[in-house]
Amino acid sequence: MMTKEQMKELDLKGKDFLKLLDFSIEEVQALILLADDMKKHKVKYMDALKGQILGMIFEKNSTRTRVSFETAILQLGGHGMFLSSENLQIGRGETIEDTGKVLSGYLDGIMIRTHGHDRIETLADAASIPVINGLTDLYHPCQALADLLTVYEHKGGFKGNKMVYIGDGNNVAHSLMIGSVMMGMDFTLSAPKGYEADAEVIKKSQEIAAQTGAVLAFTEDPLEAVKGADFIYTDVWTSMGQEEESALRLKAFEPYQVNETLFAAANEECKFMHCLPAHRGEEVSAGVMDGEASVVFQQAENRMHAQKAVLYSLMKK
Repeated sequence: MMTKEQMKELDLKGKDFLKLLDFSIEEVQALILLADDMKKHKVKYMDALKGQILGMIFEKNSTRTRVSFETAILQLGGHGMFLSSENLQIGRGETIEDTGKVLSGYLDGIMIRTHGHDRIETLADAASIPVINGLTDLYHPCQALADLLTVYEHKGGFKGNKMVYIGDGNNVAHSLMIGSVMMGMDFTLSAPKGYEADAEVIKKSQEIAAQTGAVLAFTEDPLEAVKGADFIYTDVWTSMGQEEESALRLKAFEPYQVNETLFAAANEECKFMHCLPAHRGEEVSAGVMDGEASVVFQQAENRMHAQKAVLYSLMKK
């Protein structure tokens, strides 16, 4: 990991935070270390973004994203403004480009939780202020940053550890895969046929793994995947917008439940991770979700600390 002196040399002011691939390994490390410091020394940063205003656009519902971002900007001395797409003109046909240009005249930063990743890229191109990805269909970088912070808190580093993701190769899996191999952590994804991760994301992750020495693997067999695992991660089988596929997905993912039997095949000190919300009895058993190995609520809290690091780094004067 970087030293604090090296961390200070990196300047992310004014950048967008759309996906981890837009940042160097050193920059991602710096964000993790900054988040860790912010969690330990809250008072030190309480006026860091005094007077700054973050607009938060929601085109998808949220609990953790909304509350963690609003709390984060408040704890840094700024103000968060909730902007539902239903109450904005983009909900009535105004272009995302016009919205970005208008909001740039009022705000110091924009966070958006939306659908297609091309939509946030269009917004970022039009806006003259930092744009932060609260979630798109392709990536969830703030969640991955919180996950990496959680790993760092438990292990003090990344190399030599194995992260295993069981389930749908979705946006969470994409960002977690990228972040894990960037940190040199081994990563295995186990998904049923037809629900694999995006081919381009896999290709880019393989290129990074070749540089960092991380072992990247894929298998349809969850029992094989969790051998030697230090962290087992899962997500819901049916995400927002996929409700019509629910019955089909439940059948396809049934063998991929993270339960006591699966967990027993991992390392003795293995931790369970989930981005939440969780459906006990579907992707995870209640025993694992609420067991001693579960760190899901630590992850949830770490969303706020990771996002404070992002907000501070991008929006500081």
